[in-house]
Amino acid sequence: MKKRKSPCIDLCEFTGPSGWCRGCGRTREECVRWKKMKPYEVNFIEKELNRRMTKMAQTQPTPQ
Repeated sequence: MKKRKSPCIDLCEFTGPSGWCRGCGRTREECVRWKKMKPYEVNFIEKELNRRMTKMAQTQPTPQ
């Protein structure tokens, strides 16, 4: 079975109460475990990332 490519975009900044990365939306633990995750875990996280990134974008303070 082929491993899925990491969603990392090399913008690793884990901030906010959720602890999600600003670049890819994963938690630190998810990033560390990514290569060893079962396919169902990766599928679940990939589905969540879009939702997480949207939520982070909505809570970002607007520059003044």
